[in-house]
Amino acid sequence: MDHYEYGELLKTLDTKMHNIKNIVKPDNISSRLNEISALENEQDFWNDASAAAVIQKEKTQLERKLDKFTNASGMLGDAFDLYEMAKEEKDDETIETLFSEANDLNEGVNAMEVEVMLSGEHDANSAILTVHPGAGGTESQDWAHMLFRMYSRWAERRGFKVEILDYQNGEEAGIKDASILISGENAYGYLKVENGIHRLVRISPFDSNSKRHTSFSSVMVSPELDDDIDIEIEDKDIRIDTYRASGAGGQHVNKTESAIRITHIETNVVVQCQNGRSQHKNKATAMKMLKSRLYELELEKQKAAKDGIEKSEIGWGHQIRSYVMQPYQQVKDTRSNEPFSNVSAILDGDIDKLIEGVLISQSSK
Repeated sequence: MDHYEYGELLKTLDTKMHNIKNIVKPDNISSRLNEISALENEQDFWNDASAAAVIQKEKTQLERKLDKFTNASGMLGDAFDLYEMAKEEKDDETIETLFSEANDLNEGVNAMEVEVMLSGEHDANSAILTVHPGAGGTESQDWAHMLFRMYSRWAERRGFKVEILDYQNGEEAGIKDASILISGENAYGYLKVENGIHRLVRISPFDSNSKRHTSFSSVMVSPELDDDIDIEIEDKDIRIDTYRASGAGGQHVNKTESAIRITHIETNVVVQCQNGRSQHKNKATAMKMLKSRLYELELEKQKAAKDGIEKSEIGWGHQIRSYVMQPYQQVKDTRSNEPFSNVSAILDGDIDKLIEGVLISQSSK
C-alpha cells in the first residue's frame, strides 16, 4: 500500500462513518440513555419487574451500539491524525505501522456498517435455526449435519449460547432434522440471511466409486419471539403427536414419550422438541417454535409477493449458496456473488464474511 492508496482508504472510510453516524444518531442514543438513567432513579421504577426488564434490555442494546460506534469512529479519527502528523514529520516508521493496520481499520468500520443494518424489528433477538435435508438419503442427511455443525461452530465462535431443541439422527449418517436455539445479541439479524437452500458438490464418502455428488439441504431461521408478541393459534389449527425422545437432544431416550411434534394444519409447518425433561416443557417450547416459524413464514410470503417469486423446493436451481469441494474449492452466494476459497474454514463456522457480504449487498438494493 502506498500513500495515495492509504489516503483514498481513509476518505472512503470517512464517508462510510458519516453515513453510519446519520443512521446511528449517537446524540439521540446518549439522550435516551440519560432518560433511562432518570427512570431508574424513580422510586417506583423497579416495582414493575416486567417493564423494568424491557427498559434494561433497551439500555444494554443502546450502550453496546454507542460503544461500537465510538470505538470505530475513534480508530478512524486517530488514523487520520497520525497519518497527517507522520507525513509532516516524514515519520516513515509510523506510516508503515499505519499501512500494516489498514486492514484492521477497514474491517472495524465495515463491522460497524453491518451493525447498523441490523435494525429490523426482531434483528436483536435470538434465533431458532432448523436444518432439513433434501432428497438424496444419506448424502443429503450428511450434508444437513455438516450445516448443523457449521452454524453451531459459528455461534460458539461469537460466544453465543447454543441449545439443541430437536435432533433426529439419519439412518446411516447425518441427520433427518435438527433445530437449535442460538442465543445472543443480533443472532437473528445475522442468521436471517441463511434462510434458504444450500447446495454441496463433493466426492461422496459414501460412494465406493468415488463419484461426484450434489446434495441439498434447507435452512430455516426465525426469531425467538418475546412473550408479548401476539400470534393466535387455536387447538383446531394444530395436530400434536408425542414420541420417544432420541438422539443428541433427548433427555429420556427410549424411556418416555416426552418428545412433542406439532403440525400446523393450514400451512403444514411442523416443529419438534425433545430437549426438555417433561412433555409439558417440550410442548411449551414447540409452541414457541411454531409461533416463531409462522411469523417468519409470513415475512417470507410478504417478501415473495413483493419480489414476484414462488416458494422453492429443496433442489436444483433454487439454492441461495453453493459449497463446491470438487473439482475445485469455492463457496459462492447467489446474492452477494462473492467467491470464497476457504471452504474448510467456512464449514468450520467461519461464515462472518459470507453473512456480511449478503447483508451489504441486500442493503444496497
